[in-house]
Amino acid sequence: MRSWGIATLAVVLIPARAAEPCQNAQTYRPCELRFELDPSELQTHPNPYASIELEAEFRSPGMKTYLMPGFWDGDRSLVIRFSPTRAGRWDYRLRSNLARLNGLMGSFVASDSGSPGFVRVANVHHWAYDADPIRPKPHLWMGDTCYALAVLDRGLFEQLVQTRASQGFNHIRGYLLGQAGNEVPAYQGAQQPNLEYFRELDSRIRFLNDKGITADLILASDPGQLIRLFPTWSDRARYLRYVVARYAAMNVTWQLVEAYEDYAGARNLLRELGQLLRKLDPYQHPRSTGTKASSGPLAGDEWMDYLVHRTADDALQAIEHQLYGLPQVNIGFGCEDPSGGGAGQRVSTDDFRKRLWTATMNGQYPTYCHARIGAQASSSFDPSDLQAPGAQQMSHWFKFFSNTRHWELEPYFDVEGGRALALPGVEYIVYLETPGPVEVVTEKKSYRVYWFNPITGELIREKREYRGAHFTGKPPTLTQDWVLHLSRDEQKRSMLERWYFESRPVLLQEVEFDPSRVPYQIEEPSQAELRVSELVQYRAKLLRETRATRAMRYVWVGEVTPGDAGYYVLGTGPEGQFTLPKQLIPSLPATLTLRLFGMNTLGKVYSISRVYRLVP
Repeated sequence: MRSWGIATLAVVLIPARAAEPCQNAQTYRPCELRFELDPSELQTHPNPYASIELEAEFRSPGMKTYLMPGFWDGDRSLVIRFSPTRAGRWDYRLRSNLARLNGLMGSFVASDSGSPGFVRVANVHHWAYDADPIRPKPHLWMGDTCYALAVLDRGLFEQLVQTRASQGFNHIRGYLLGQAGNEVPAYQGAQQPNLEYFRELDSRIRFLNDKGITADLILASDPGQLIRLFPTWSDRARYLRYVVARYAAMNVTWQLVEAYEDYAGARNLLRELGQLLRKLDPYQHPRSTGTKASSGPLAGDEWMDYLVHRTADDALQAIEHQLYGLPQVNIGFGCEDPSGGGAGQRVSTDDFRKRLWTATMNGQYPTYCHARIGAQASSSFDPSDLQAPGAQQMSHWFKFFSNTRHWELEPYFDVEGGRALALPGVEYIVYLETPGPVEVVTEKKSYRVYWFNPITGELIREKREYRGAHFTGKPPTLTQDWVLHLSRDEQKRSMLERWYFESRPVLLQEVEFDPSRVPYQIEEPSQAELRVSELVQYRAKLLRETRATRAMRYVWVGEVTPGDAGYYVLGTGPEGQFTLPKQLIPSLPATLTLRLFGMNTLGKVYSISRVYRLVP
């Protein structure tokens, strides 16, 4: 621990003290230290954004330190925005290339706001708030999409936020910089932020947080925006530092770009940015990136702490949940179009709901999308869209899972007739997309039996209690999808009162790589060379037909050497065609390692690979 000398405090604190620092400070509420540049400093630094360095090291009542960068807020103003995480006395000391501020020390006292804290990763695949590290409050992530978050008409923005908060949404995702051609420019140049734009965004994120909603900030939108606006590494690093300084004290998550696959050298670019973001953000808000399919290929670079999916593909969702010990948020399993859908990601309300529950059974947290509200080019929408059926069904979803131990549920496979999540011995949740008989193997206990209607939110309790190790039953009707819930309600209440956050460890699966144990093989492509300009046919051949292999799921991924792009998802299912993305092949000739992951009906994951030579 550094020694902060009292004598130094007496010398430097008085002439350069922050004006009324952090008055009425509260935990998890932003407070500010503000400083005014004098005329000589302005003359030396005509563009303070580009040349002034300012940060503060805050020391908590528990002696934990937080290093927070400061930012220029226009004219003569420098600001350090900080949220104390514990009640009590906080001390701070400044570091700066302004001699007058360097070494400045001070303190303030924070009171307890009662906030549960910021969102953090918890229990391998789940979420919690961080205010209480011993008994954290679980966080049930349910997001919405509004790309025009920063530029939407203010009245519509507030109506959106208030409606979504009332429906249970606790995340809204949008572009921090706006989208090219459809925004007030956030930057007039790489080193010229539009201060009015960012002050308005400050206000909007505060409004979201005040309503209990976390802002999922996409730091760059359309293909190449990040490089176009910030062409050099120093430009990008300055931008990242500025964003952290303005928004890390608020309840946010970070998604670096909208779709990393659109960037040349994406893996190296995002690795550098992600590692810098991890270094700059003292609160360690969740970090990931947007994607066209999955951000899983970047997980090994150790800067992400959750995965983003944009897919309705059941195989990719299910297998990657078994491969990675990270939470997964699906931002694009479908975009509700109440008029019927059918174009691109646009789907009908029924299809949206079924995709929502399928993704949930695969262990994913959902983000809603409405075709008009979430449209990238939209700056306005009809307020009646806020009450679309899909949004209402998301609300039903949230209320249902709020009454479960959702932070301990994992995909469960001892079931026939549906897809399941379970905390074995406590509760089992089975989604029946096609209604009919259902069978569930359970621990031998007594369970209350509920049927949940995902369309209306109605919960029907059966009069009987079930006791045994093999539940069989039918839903109330055979005309729609249903959710079966077997629950030991008294046990769950007892666990909330007496037990800690996690009642048992989550064990990650060991993938089977031994070819002699893998029940399938790669039948196509069968040739040793692949031409990169041609479509490639792929096909898996099942070697052993058993109860476990009767409904295999497959994911095909490819990695090219030499190269540092990581793997790409090339296809799913037992057969199909793929083309090799140009980003995957820096030069020719090259070598493709094609890997086929398969998962059986019991959740066991296998992997085999084959190597091919790539030619023009």
